[in-house]
Amino acid sequence: MTDKIKNNKRKSYPKGRQVDPPSLDMVKKLLGERSRDRQHLIENLHVLQDQLGYLSRNILTALATDMKLSPSEIYEVATFYYHFEVADYSAGEIPEYTIRICNSIACDLAGADELIEKVKYNLGDMVRIITVPCVGNCDNAPIAVYGKRQIKQASAKKIGAALEKDQSSPHLPDYQTMEKYQADDSGYEFLKSCLEGNKERSEIIGEINQAGLRGMGGAGFPTARKWQFLENTGKPRVLVVNADEGEPGTFKDRYCFETTPHKILEGMLIATWAIEAEDIYIYLRDEYPHIHELLTIEIEKLKQAGISSFADIHLRRGAGAYVCGEESALLESIEGKRGLPRNRPPFPAQQGLFQRPTLINNVETLYWVREILANGAEWFRAEGWPRFYSVSGRVKNPNVVRAPSSITAKQLIEDHCGGMLKGHSFKAYLPGGASGGIMPAALADEPLDFGSLDAHGCFVGSAALVVLSDQDDIKRVTLNLLRFFEDESCGQCTPCRLGCEKMIGLIETGEWNEELINDLSLVMRDASICGLGQAAPNPVNSALRFFGGEL
Repeated sequence: MTDKIKNNKRKSYPKGRQVDPPSLDMVKKLLGERSRDRQHLIENLHVLQDQLGYLSRNILTALATDMKLSPSEIYEVATFYYHFEVADYSAGEIPEYTIRICNSIACDLAGADELIEKVKYNLGDMVRIITVPCVGNCDNAPIAVYGKRQIKQASAKKIGAALEKDQSSPHLPDYQTMEKYQADDSGYEFLKSCLEGNKERSEIIGEINQAGLRGMGGAGFPTARKWQFLENTGKPRVLVVNADEGEPGTFKDRYCFETTPHKILEGMLIATWAIEAEDIYIYLRDEYPHIHELLTIEIEKLKQAGISSFADIHLRRGAGAYVCGEESALLESIEGKRGLPRNRPPFPAQQGLFQRPTLINNVETLYWVREILANGAEWFRAEGWPRFYSVSGRVKNPNVVRAPSSITAKQLIEDHCGGMLKGHSFKAYLPGGASGGIMPAALADEPLDFGSLDAHGCFVGSAALVVLSDQDDIKRVTLNLLRFFEDESCGQCTPCRLGCEKMIGLIETGEWNEELINDLSLVMRDASICGLGQAAPNPVNSALRFFGGEL
């Protein structure tokens, strides 16, 4: 007995998951000279996912060793984001192709369910089908995504043909390059005058303030005031560009990048100069690989030309998490963590990215910064405080419309989208995507401006107009929107995590309990940490208010 005890003491049993040497060699080879700093964790996970197709336990353990992080830190980040598939597959177990079909509101209206059935019937075991939330291509609904390519308005036959072609590289749009921008629009001349000392920072901020520009990401906070929050804060400072538009029905930022990216980039550099920042982080949603590629090309041109020499530009990929559109969750994601919204205070202007004073602006906001400074505040006001509206749903010509903020849903549909689809009558609309509530056609003459719909319990937000017709069931629409919020909740706070689930249970019943729904809505609005949980009840509340008889 004593000998057995002695023998057992001589043995060593290492604790924790052990590193598989071939997996570690693979990770080191694929990451090459890339940084192993914690902030690059999500970028490194993307490299491995892109090359291997999924993330096995051995690969995640090897990555933890290579980056000198704990396996739990790697695992919690990899499993938080939809675009990382953590799994262990046997040889031949996973189909060769994975098709991701959007089932958010615009694609649902356009027949996502029918497309899924057709793909299953025509392609069978050849593909694996996964439903995904909005991919920002609502004007081409329904959308199927394969690899890095989006197959627009797809039929099963078209998808099958696409799989036979090389889909590894995204197709670049016909956008305005740096050379065209400088030749056609006097590009970067205003930035040059700032850098040469011909403009004062206070003058720039004053012009933005006089124009009345507000944040176009959804909240509508005055832009100049947001910039002023960084006055008298410590240095170094950071500018973060929020290019993670994930609100169902929203695709205006994609349009701006696909057409005139340098108007955004010049606005970004002007803002960086105005707040005296040293670093710029562009957080781009991963559903836009073609924009990532064109930005990589054009940002390198800016560096080579010396235009951006006063600041370092970092382009970061999101990984499929709607909550990262919330500014503090976005900061967490850039730092290589789960996108969990932060409690505030402190606010980003005082303690933001890497604990540095941080300005966060939306893509479209920076587009208008450049336009206002090039044309003047008076021009912007005379244009009617213009903005871009994403219009999708039951209209003949879904598209992005540049229009004054006093425009109405009726005008957008009739004057800019060719009217309703044949056989459809205008019934209702979402004025601000999934978050903004549901408005009846009887209120289609209300201006789509910040605060104009408050009296109706709705809001414009990111100006994502989704048009519904007499052929659409309000209950089905409401369930689609709520299921989106349930899927996208980060799970950090109970009112949102459980509130979305309980709300779905309440509205799936035959008759809605209005008193209980209102009580739950109040708790979610008052107690949720961020705007996701606070806005999730809006579709239900507005459906009850305007379509109670139908429900």
